[in-house]
Amino acid sequence: MSEVNSPERVGGWTRLVTARPRLSLLAALVITALAVFAGSGVADRMGSGGWEAPDAESTYTTRVLEREFPASQPNLLLLVDSGGASVDDPAVAAEAARLTERLAGERGITGVGSYWQTTSPALRSEDGHEAIVAARIEGDEKTAGDTLDRIAPAYRGVHGPVEVSVGGPVAVRHEMQTIIQEDLLRAELIALPVTLVLLVMVFGSAIAALLPLGVGIVAILGTNAVLRGITELTDVSVFAQNLTTALGLGLAIDYALFIVRRFREELASGADTRAAIGTTLRTAGRTVLFSALTVAVSLAAMMVFPQYFLRSFAYAGIAVVLLAAAAALILLPAALMLLGPRVNSLDLRRLLRRRTDRKAPAGEPAEGSGRGWARFAVLVMRRAPVFAVVTTVGLILLGLPFLGVKFGTADDRQLPSTAESRVVQEHIRDAFPGSPGGGLEVLAEGEATPAQYSDFRARISALPGVQRVDGPVTGDGSAYFNVLSEGEAVGQEAQQLVRELRAEPAPFDTSVTGAAAVLVDSKDAIADRLPWAVGIIVVVTLLLVFLLTGSVLIPVQAVVLNALSLTAMFGAVVWVFQDGHLSGLLSFTSTGDIETTLPVLMFCVAFGLSMDYGVFLISRIKEEYDRTGDHEHSVTFGLRHTGGLITAAAVILAVVMVAIGTSRVTNTKMLGLGIALAVLMDAMVVRSLLVPSVMKLMGRATWWAPKPLRAFHQRFGLSEGEPAPPEDRDADEMSEQRVQERDKITAGA
Repeated sequence: MSEVNSPERVGGWTRLVTARPRLSLLAALVITALAVFAGSGVADRMGSGGWEAPDAESTYTTRVLEREFPASQPNLLLLVDSGGASVDDPAVAAEAARLTERLAGERGITGVGSYWQTTSPALRSEDGHEAIVAARIEGDEKTAGDTLDRIAPAYRGVHGPVEVSVGGPVAVRHEMQTIIQEDLLRAELIALPVTLVLLVMVFGSAIAALLPLGVGIVAILGTNAVLRGITELTDVSVFAQNLTTALGLGLAIDYALFIVRRFREELASGADTRAAIGTTLRTAGRTVLFSALTVAVSLAAMMVFPQYFLRSFAYAGIAVVLLAAAAALILLPAALMLLGPRVNSLDLRRLLRRRTDRKAPAGEPAEGSGRGWARFAVLVMRRAPVFAVVTTVGLILLGLPFLGVKFGTADDRQLPSTAESRVVQEHIRDAFPGSPGGGLEVLAEGEATPAQYSDFRARISALPGVQRVDGPVTGDGSAYFNVLSEGEAVGQEAQQLVRELRAEPAPFDTSVTGAAAVLVDSKDAIADRLPWAVGIIVVVTLLLVFLLTGSVLIPVQAVVLNALSLTAMFGAVVWVFQDGHLSGLLSFTSTGDIETTLPVLMFCVAFGLSMDYGVFLISRIKEEYDRTGDHEHSVTFGLRHTGGLITAAAVILAVVMVAIGTSRVTNTKMLGLGIALAVLMDAMVVRSLLVPSVMKLMGRATWWAPKPLRAFHQRFGLSEGEPAPPEDRDADEMSEQRVQERDKITAGA
């Protein structure tokens, strides 16, 4: 019996997960059923905001104004359309007054005001046919959403001489949350069957194809239960569910592909079922563990940001990655133990095969020998300088549009053009002179005289970019001014005005809020924490890859090449979503900027997924290098055995992300399509061209490490393959078999 089949090669973990496979799968089924119950209704407890920094000046000011001056912070707007009549028509005014009085009597509503009460020109359209009733719904996002659901049907529609539409920030958020839930269900219905077809094409066997889907479903359902628990402790964004679905399917499929593929290779080489599982867990299993840790670290870096929108993706990402890895390392081996060689059953590609097809040689995957990838690797390494330079320059050029990025904030234009709340907001933005709710509020706290208020108002009225100043509206020891800026509500002029208002001296304490102020504070919070997030990702990635390889240069190479793989994504995001190219084809409205948190989120997710593929390739190269000591042969071997696997995994993940990208909400569309592009570029360009060419240029120095670090790795690192005998460590003393194999591949290339 070969060494791989010997009992001592089956480790304790293998014995643990294969001892009672039926019991393990039954327990998993019960836990998954409990997760379905525990995670039910999680979307209803999630929020659709979270872009604000909770410790920012704008957040503090908003809270004080909500408490002391609720009318200053309306989040519910009723757009009253009088048709062809004037809003000052007695019949229209009487009906509007009735609606206003009725709204003021609703439970959970405060700060009700209207054009007919105040005669403010800001609440009346320029053509005189529309006017606004403004109010504030009290409570958090869930409470406000429940209140809106309760009262909106009674106000929406025709009321005598007027027609009422419901809008405002709370309506925008609530409609966005509803659309995201609907789109996510549609994305799952698209992704699951397409993914199954692709898996069958990859594996041939329908039985093998079902295993990754099972792992993904367990990870998704388990993560929903985790998120349901987290909502009891803190706010969680509804957008995080999209990441749960995408990563749950994507990573589970990646991990299961890697493990099932290696298991089938071991079976093909003559190993029995338990020994095949042992070798698979000792090699591919460790790779999956390292991959999960690197992806989890990339996603965990979002925890350093104060915005709960970003933190939510860390909660969801960490949970789904760890659950996917756990299912792949615990449940999948149990299933393979029960299936054994039957994992190859129901080969749906048999009819397409020619009778003359040769049987895969020992040790080769049942899906094919991978000689095409081997020839490709030889070709790339033969012209390594050309491929390295051209690919790097090409990726940098694709990323150049990102140099012109403009950061903004999400608004109603995220929604489809037919959404009621967006229609209302567009009417207000285009037809009303004062942009109700779109200005800046300056809170003044502390005792002050009318003369001091008047002097402060005069000074801020004289600031550049100020169109009008209303107020002060005074209360008990505080007051506020409403400042309307020229240009866009969150444009550069408005952001500069925020800074000037905050710098303006006053005899009382002042603070500023409003859409532009929230954006300024969000950008500052991200800029302040971004170095920490990037530092965490880079340092931990360097450490993990070093523990896997024992090399100093490979971790650096992995970080640099991963960063290069993201350039196309960032360039495309600006070119498409900021500049508006392809907006008609993709059905979205360009706002001329990118929501501030999206690039951070996309970087963390895409970097983690790139490392996922990088670890798969590097670990197989390292395993072969440990066995043979032949650098170039190991690179060729690694690409030969993982090139098709990584490409298949990337295509499947891209399908899932594109399904997410069919969302009608622009930010979700950007997230899905952007990450789909990133993973395809990483798998098909970086892993196929840059990695082999750079490793060829670096030569055997690729594996260099100073003596103290080599000793550290020997003690604490992982080595998947068997080390080559000393006489085999010299690349100039390759075995005749490998020389002949390389010559054949080179001749074929």
